[in-house]
Amino acid sequence: MIKKIAIQGVKGSFHDQVVSEYYGSEKTLLECSTFDGLAQAVANGNSDQAVMAIENSIAGTILPNYALLDEYELMIVGEYFLSIQHNIMAISGQSMADIEEVHSHPMALLQCKKFFREFPHIKLVESHDTAEEAMKIKHNNIKGRAAIAGVRAAEIYGLQILHKSIQTIKNNVTRFVIIQKQKLSQQENITKAAWKFVLDHKRGSLATALNVISDCNLNLTKIQSLPVIETPGKYAFFVDVTFDQTTDYFKAKSLLEIMATSFKVLGEYQSGKS
Repeated sequence: MIKKIAIQGVKGSFHDQVVSEYYGSEKTLLECSTFDGLAQAVANGNSDQAVMAIENSIAGTILPNYALLDEYELMIVGEYFLSIQHNIMAISGQSMADIEEVHSHPMALLQCKKFFREFPHIKLVESHDTAEEAMKIKHNNIKGRAAIAGVRAAEIYGLQILHKSIQTIKNNVTRFVIIQKQKLSQQENITKAAWKFVLDHKRGSLATALNVISDCNLNLTKIQSLPVIETPGKYAFFVDVTFDQTTDYFKAKSLLEIMATSFKVLGEYQSGKS
């Protein structure tokens, strides 16, 4: 039974919102300051599962998080797509004219850059987490400072939202993965998988692997590469595939296991709705 869920950030963060929406019932949260700490918490058994951001529709893939899954031998068992709505919030009774600084995660500041062109007097300050800044403002009663975070953070910490949905691109979606130490035993309902493989360093090896994926009727939804540290000039490929028939999937998987110099499954699960 899943009881404790690790998240990056604090209560009120987007990770916390995913926990609330994905699990549909109250769960004990383990708040982690970094993604590395989150991965460690799952690996050492301090949490049953974790919610980890893996990709944003604006910023792209969070590639270091794929590396963490690989390093700590963790498995993706589900995914959830969350519409990210950035809101500027502060202690009640203030207006934008009263705000001197806005503190938030660098990615949140970047995604709201255009909004702040209208307020050149405001200094933008990069910080560790979105919801954590909201918490600091409330706990320390800091006037003249605002945070960028989700509505959930404003509700939890009792802050006033000065402007809603201030991100430049309104259709801003982050894909989160649900991870745990052991893979799920049930495999008949899977429609998506994540792999890591290394190929021989010779011409056409990647093209051949991609042809296998195509010929087996798998849809390649993502491919990223990372250098193999122990072997300069060689790369590991992180791949996401979707499929309709598990027979097609297992055929492609068996072929690539033979072709690759190393092959690892990072997750087999049912794809979420974006």
